Amino acid sequence: MANYHVTQKKGQDGWNVQKEGGKKASAITYTQKQAEQLAKQYSSNTGGGEVRIHKPNGGPIRDSDTVKPGNDPRSSKDTKH
Repeated sequence: MANYHVTQKKGQDGWNVQKEGGKKASAITYTQKQAEQLAKQYSSNTGGGEVRIHKPNGGPIRDSDTVKPGNDPRSSKDTKH
């Protein structure tokens, strides 16, 4: 099980997909949507987990999605997806 972060460093054009605790990006994409899809795929391939999407330019987490078969720490249903 692995968690991934989708981030954009300040002044960077692309979006990074980075495994939690990793030192380097697993992938760099042109759009946030592409990065989010890759992060979910990577997490799914490792048994599920959380994908945390950050605001642009190094901002805080704006959204978090559980990738099955990961365990969502919140019991509420995600109505956005």
